[in-house]
Amino acid sequence: MDKVKSGIKTTEFALTLLAAILGCVIAAGVVSPDGAGHWDKVVGALVALVSSLGYTIGRSKVKAAAADKK
Repeated sequence: MDKVKSGIKTTEFALTLLAAILGCVIAAGVVSPDGAGHWDKVVGALVALVSSLGYTIGRSKVKAAAADKK
């Protein structure tokens, strides 16, 4: 791995963005799964939060590994 790709050009970014948008849409109440009650908003917010944090941690590890190779 010679060069680290820009974060926005990675598959992980696209999947994280999709999960975060879906989580925000559910948390906002735009889409409501049947029979979920009020828990759908909590789960939607958690999905958005966890996906964003997971991406941030993953990119940090990739950049740290690339910096160690220099």
